[in-house]
Amino acid sequence: MVFLSSPCYVLLCFVIGVVDAYSPWDYSRDDTAWRFAPRTIPSDSQVYEHSSSLLSSWAFVDVSQPRSLSGLNPVHAQCGEAQVVVTVKRDLFGTGRLIQVADLTLGSPGCQPTSYEAAEETVIFAVGLHECGSTLQMTPDSLVYSVTLYYRPSLGSHPVIVRTSPAEVPIECHYPRKDNVSSKAIRPTWIPFSSTISSQQRLAFSLRLMNEDWSTESTSNRYQLGEAMHIQADVKAENHVELRLFVDNCVATLSPDGTSSPRYVVVDHHGCLMDGRSDDSSSAFVSPRSRPDSLQFTVDAFRFAGDIGDMIYITCHLKVTAADQPLDPLNKACSFSKAGSSWAPVEGSVDICSCCEAGNCESPGRPDAFGRGSRGRFQREAASSRDGPSGEEAEADVSIGPVILSVQKTSVHQPQDERRMGQSKFGWKSSCCPA
Repeated sequence: MVFLSSPCYVLLCFVIGVVDAYSPWDYSRDDTAWRFAPRTIPSDSQVYEHSSSLLSSWAFVDVSQPRSLSGLNPVHAQCGEAQVVVTVKRDLFGTGRLIQVADLTLGSPGCQPTSYEAAEETVIFAVGLHECGSTLQMTPDSLVYSVTLYYRPSLGSHPVIVRTSPAEVPIECHYPRKDNVSSKAIRPTWIPFSSTISSQQRLAFSLRLMNEDWSTESTSNRYQLGEAMHIQADVKAENHVELRLFVDNCVATLSPDGTSSPRYVVVDHHGCLMDGRSDDSSSAFVSPRSRPDSLQFTVDAFRFAGDIGDMIYITCHLKVTAADQPLDPLNKACSFSKAGSSWAPVEGSVDICSCCEAGNCESPGRPDAFGRGSRGRFQREAASSRDGPSGEEAEADVSIGPVILSVQKTSVHQPQDERRMGQSKFGWKSSCCPA
């Protein structure tokens, strides 16, 4: 096991001799050490180590292949904040014979190169971390994005013979899970299943994906369409009276930016879980609460209709009041009951939910948490805070994501979202890295 000093690293477990990785943050390299996950090295493999002033890395080559790849680092990868850039030398085998650009693809869908540097004879793939059939795994400390580079030689002018062998290069990008964000600039890509933001009054708001029994944080962010996502909002107060937490608004987007388009409203009108109003959804707040400063709700997984992507982000505006402050249409948690065709609160009288159906829960002169424009578009404001103990609210925007969604081909629900049931197409297998 070799330790790295960079917060993110790449492991090319089949043919790579050296890897270049850089931190998506400006933190010092000495703050955190990262290590490769332990692997079993088969007896017919050779281990190569490379050391430099920036990092140490290791890779192994499966010498049982008809030919081993060049020891001159023919594949180079760089992990960024939202993408991985893979650079491949056309002299892949170190023989001086250049491979055809069209014979290289990335991932199971066969993504084509994004550019070609003729002067350097290199092929470049610059793709998003969640594109090209990549998979996401999680360790206690890291997120691991995996994708495979494929070389499949085409038949030349003499189809009876070939001069090179096919090759597969599994690539992994490792990112830390537990770096925290304590300012208004929330970056949920690097806090993938939860985010936390602290207000000026030392109120720490958080939003997390939980397991089915709500006992611990979920170890996966991958869901089948239609599967229930268990989401828990919390607030931790320091030197405050008892507080009651509310989920004021939530929107789902394709990027971490809660103001981007398209967007889908999950919670609206100061605590109305609007997604539960859909015919194909059972989304609801959990009642009763486990405690006043925590609020749990389920949302049936969906993706945007017509979108070829497989991930969403959910941004919620959370707020608190003093626990003894009366409940009202501006401070509530309401779910739609299909059995009774009516809205029901987690606590308080049913009257506080009566505005959910018509959407007229606004107080005169008071915009909602995301700031609705004249056309109903969300215009996200910077997270604000007020004095919780005095009865006024403290509030903040927090996010979860990316949530990875399995892609299926059946049962489309229009117009706002689609929930498709079926088997996931994700995942890849490689003989180079046995479990």
